[in-house]
Amino acid sequence: MSDQPQNLTARKLSTSTKIYYGIAALGSATVSGIYAAMLTIFYQDYLGLPAHWIGIAFAVYAVWNAINDPIFGQITDRTRSRLGRRIPYLRFTAPFFAVTFSLIWFAPQNAPDVTQFVWMLVTMLLYDTCYTIIGLVHGALMPELSESDQERGQLSISSSMFGLLGTMIGFIIPDLFRPKAGSVSTSLFGLQMSMVAVGVIAAFLIILTTYKVKEHREFSLVDEPVGWWPALKYTFTSKSFLIFVVMNFMATFMFSICMGAIYYLADYVTQGGTMPVLISLFVPLALGIPETQLVLRRMEAVKAMQLYLVLTAIGLISLGFLPSNWVLAGIAVVGLGYSGVLVITYLLLGQVIDEDEIRTGVRREGSYLGANALVTKPAQSLAGYLTAAVLAATHFVTRESNGGMIFLNQPESALFGIRAVVGIIPGVAMLIGALVLHWYPIHGKRLQTVKETILRMHAEKLQRLQEMDAGVTKASE
Repeated sequence: MSDQPQNLTARKLSTSTKIYYGIAALGSATVSGIYAAMLTIFYQDYLGLPAHWIGIAFAVYAVWNAINDPIFGQITDRTRSRLGRRIPYLRFTAPFFAVTFSLIWFAPQNAPDVTQFVWMLVTMLLYDTCYTIIGLVHGALMPELSESDQERGQLSISSSMFGLLGTMIGFIIPDLFRPKAGSVSTSLFGLQMSMVAVGVIAAFLIILTTYKVKEHREFSLVDEPVGWWPALKYTFTSKSFLIFVVMNFMATFMFSICMGAIYYLADYVTQGGTMPVLISLFVPLALGIPETQLVLRRMEAVKAMQLYLVLTAIGLISLGFLPSNWVLAGIAVVGLGYSGVLVITYLLLGQVIDEDEIRTGVRREGSYLGANALVTKPAQSLAGYLTAAVLAATHFVTRESNGGMIFLNQPESALFGIRAVVGIIPGVAMLIGALVLHWYPIHGKRLQTVKETILRMHAEKLQRLQEMDAGVTKASE
């Protein structure tokens, strides 16, 4: 290399890049929000599938998650194409994402339990494969597009705001079409058609993003991929990553179990409808997301994350004990706390990936997103199973067992079971997540050193790419 690279400034991202990055999150979050909120109540309450069948489905689902995420993560890191390492997977997986999501809701209503179980399991596995690919490559783009925590933070805010909108839409749409209190659930056709429409629109938004967001070619053409086994070894010997992933397991578990129990809370505890619950959650979330930038200016990302985790935990645990007419206040505290968790989580993972690039010489976002999912995706399965198991153990009366009609006069044990699932259990998980971050090493001088080193490395890679392009141009003359 001829001269030392002089460009040691973190890359600035255009406003359009940040907006379109968020638009992809709008599509995937709408789908995943519906999936998290509706899956258990659809199969347990509406179809009457027993809890043990749901538990088996989630157990198999967890095993598949443990296999597919690291595989697809490494595949994307090793991909070489004119479109880059990430964009092709977003673009060409999106249609299958729509189809597999839609199929989940077409389980036969009056079929034997084993038939409904098989339908649930197969469609879950197909859907999750597509969701894994889309979520993994979308998340991998964030730390790859810029070295700056500030720019990444703005990408994260865009993704979080659009994702929040998607999640909110994901609650509203099924609530418009799902069986309501006082109605007999003889047909799920309206709900099924709405799910098809959601899948198609989500796929369109994801595909649109792939034509507007561009990858950096040097990470695809200059970096030499790490072998499969060394890649796993580097990932799981990173202290920073191991601490991060324990925290993220707790946060993922919290989100999954709460979203899966929101309708239970609205139907049986507050009995005031879904919209007041959603407003109490999403308004503080929407207001809190932009404000995280102010918090991050005053403290490092890891300290801010601990603060938001504790605030979320306080709101969640309060849901176990507040009177019904105060539950919405507790949910508002949860929303405010979780706004910071949404924004900061992948800032921390970006720091872990930067540290790894210094160690290996290669950008490996896919490997880390895949390994992260290897650990955190089982949290979704645990949340789904625990919801069904706790409600069954506390003698929850399902619609199916009540002739298709909602049973509002639930026993006190069942009402406390709902409160435990939506509040106490995930609240304790968030406190554990805040505690383990005490040992997260990338802060202070260590963080500054990582950032400075990464800027030098990226400047060198960009210069090598320019030399390669110049060589190709000269050879073609």
